[in-house]
Amino acid sequence: MKAVYVDDAYKVVVKDVEVPELAENEVLIGTKVAGICGSDIHTYKGLHLFRKPPVIIGHEIAGEVVKVGPKVTKFKVGDRVTVEPQSGCGSCEHCLTGNVNYCNNRRAPGVNGWYGAMVEYFNAPEHCVFKLPDTLSYDRGVLVEPLAVGVHAVRKANIQLGDKVAILGAGPIGLLTLAAAKAAGATTVLVTDVLDYALEGAEKMGATHTMNTMNRNDWINEAKQAVGGEFDKVLIAVGIPGIIDQAISLLRKGGRCVTIDMLHDTQTFDIVNLQQTEKEIVGCMTYTREDTIAAIDLLEAGHVNDEVLITHKLNYEEAAKGFQIVDKKEDRSLKVLVQF
Repeated sequence: MKAVYVDDAYKVVVKDVEVPELAENEVLIGTKVAGICGSDIHTYKGLHLFRKPPVIIGHEIAGEVVKVGPKVTKFKVGDRVTVEPQSGCGSCEHCLTGNVNYCNNRRAPGVNGWYGAMVEYFNAPEHCVFKLPDTLSYDRGVLVEPLAVGVHAVRKANIQLGDKVAILGAGPIGLLTLAAAKAAGATTVLVTDVLDYALEGAEKMGATHTMNTMNRNDWINEAKQAVGGEFDKVLIAVGIPGIIDQAISLLRKGGRCVTIDMLHDTQTFDIVNLQQTEKEIVGCMTYTREDTIAAIDLLEAGHVNDEVLITHKLNYEEAAKGFQIVDKKEDRSLKVLVQF
C-alpha cells in the first residue's frame, strides 16, 4: 500500500509499505482523507518533540472499516469512522480516570511502530475508533481530531457564558478553538493573526473582533479597547516568542490563559503580573474521549464552517505540495486535506 513519509526535514515522499497486521482488538480502516496538522509541520521541520523523521506522517483521519479483529464488537466492515489517535496503557491512574493524554506510556501514530494516518490502510485499537454520523462527510469527519483539541482547550480554560475571550492565532486549530469557545458561551471573541485572509476566516466562523498584529506596537491595549476591557480567558494557538507574556497582559485579574500551540523555544513572562493579580497559565495536551465525542456532536450540529476552514484537497501523490503550502502559508491555505 501507499504511505506518505516525512523522510527527512522538509522532505516528503510516497513509499510502498506492507498493510499493517491486525491485532485481535484492532480495526483496519481504508483511509478516505487525512488532514495536515500543525504538529505534522513540526515533524516536517524536524522540530517535533517525539515524532521524528523518517516517519509515516499523519493522525487526522476519516475512512471506512475494511476489516476487524476477532475481538472487535462495536464495528463492522463498511462503517464510516474517525479515530482518536492516542492509546494509553489502560491500567495506570491516568487511564483509569479518563485522562489517557497523561499516560506515561501513551501511544500515538508515527511512534513505536504504529503507522501514521497518511496511508491507504490504517490500523487502530477499537477503543480509539468512533463512528461518524451519516450527516458528516469524510471531509468534515477528519476535523473531529483537531476540533477535539479546541474543545479540550476550552474546557481547560473553563470558558463560561458571557466570557470575553482572545484567541491568539487564526490557523486551523485557532479557528476550531473559536468554534468551541462560541459553543461554550463566549459572547465576545477576538482573534489575532498576521494574515488578513486567516482573520477573514475567523470573522466568517463567528469572531466578534479580529486584529492583525503585524507592525502594531501597542496591539494589546488596542485589543482591550476593542472589546471594552480586559479578557477573561486567552487561548494561545501560535508559538511566537513573547506570546505567553502578551497573553498574560491581555487578562483581567484572576483570568486564565491556556497554551495550545506546541511551544519549542523558551518563553519568558512577568511573574509579578502573574502573581500579584492571581492570573493563571494552564498547559493543554491533546484531548480525552469526552472531548472527541463533543467534537463529533459540534460538527453534526453545524458549529463548524468547514467550507471556510478546508481550503485545499490534494491527492496523496501531491502530499509534498500540501506540506509546502501549509508551511509557507501559500495560496490562502488553512486546512489542507490529503485524499486516498
